[in-house]
Order: sequence, then C-alpha cells, then structure tokens
Amino acid sequence: MAQTQTSKTLLRQPKRLPWLKWLRRIHAWVGLWGATLGLLFGASGILLNHHRVMKIPAVHMEQSQIELALPAPLPVDAKALATWLQAQLSIDREPSKISTEPAKTVTWRGQNFQQPGQWRVDFHSPQHSVNAEYWVGNTYVSIKHQDANVFAFITRLHKGVGMGTAWVLLADTLAGGLVFLSLTGLLLWTKLHGSRLTMAGLGLTSLGLAVFVVLNSL
Repeated sequence: MAQTQTSKTLLRQPKRLPWLKWLRRIHAWVGLWGATLGLLFGASGILLNHHRVMKIPAVHMEQSQIELALPAPLPVDAKALATWLQAQLSIDREPSKISTEPAKTVTWRGQNFQQPGQWRVDFHSPQHSVNAEYWVGNTYVSIKHQDANVFAFITRLHKGVGMGTAWVLLADTLAGGLVFLSLTGLLLWTKLHGSRLTMAGLGLTSLGLAVFVVLNSL
C-alpha cells in the first residue's frame, strides 16, 4: 500500500526536462563570471547615486590649476599642443579629446570684437584628469589637474573614464551576462517553480515602483 502511494506521488511530481539541468549550470557559470565585475559596478553605482542625488561627499576630485608658458615658436595647431603637453607633463597616454573652436566675431554691449580661436586638449585616466585650454596667440596655456580619491576612482571605472577598448568590451560581457541571467532566470522560475502568476506579480510590482519613482522625479 505504501509503495503504491509513493509511486503515485512520484507520478504527480513535475518531470524536469534534461535541458533544464544544463540551463541551470550555464546560468550559474555566467553569474560566477560576472560576480567580481558585478560587485564593482554595483558598489560604484551606489556611490554615483549617493553623490548625485543624496549629496553624500564620498566622491572627491582634488583640483589644481596652473598657467604654463609656451616655448617659441608657438604650437601651430591643437595636435602640436597636445604633443608638447605630453612631453612637458610626462603624460604617457594619447589625448582623450582634442577640440578646436575657430576665431569668430562676438558682440558685447553693442560692440563687435574679434575673439581668437580656442583649443582644448583633455587627458583622462581613472586616477587623473588633465584639461588644457589655450587661446590662439597667447604665450601660455591654462592647465587644470584633477586627482581622484578612492571612491572617485571606482566611479570613474564604472563610467569607463580613460579606459580603452578592452575595458569597454569586458564591461559589455557583463551587460550581456545580465541580460542572459534575467532571461534564463525567468525561464527557470516558470519551469522549476511553476507559478507564472507570482512571477508576473513580482515583475509588474518592480516595474510599477520604477515608473512611480520616475514620474515623481519629473
């Protein structure tokens, strides 16, 4: 009698498809791959939220500014200025951005004045930023230097400031992994737990809270 009841209980249990076993393994391995980067991006995301929204002064950039005399002859273009700055300031990386603004006529208090062209050269790394500003014709260039503390360093990594293509591609694997974990998590929930109504309720509640917060921020 007991054996018959056990057999009926086994028959009533849902049969797990063989591919679910492999899906769970892949889900676990993908989660392990992104665990370290996930902690980094999660912690830096919290810092960014606190810094911008809650105004907690954890992230700090120490700033200094100097006026640096230029040698004769003056640089002929912004690229030449960038090359000179690299040598003068011992910067071992290429400029993150070089921008130029041509000379133009501006009106101030009813009078027209000829404004000289402006060159900007930026060097960025996770630890430092160097921003150079030069008005064409001057014999000096204005340089602003910023040093990141530990929290600013982490948030700059989050935003990829001064990082190369390899870092961008590595971060893309984490983003792709999160998409995969979300989809496989939904699938595993429906197949292993079976409560699609509960899943829909949790998903809609989460979406509703997000929409509510966004609308209140507008």
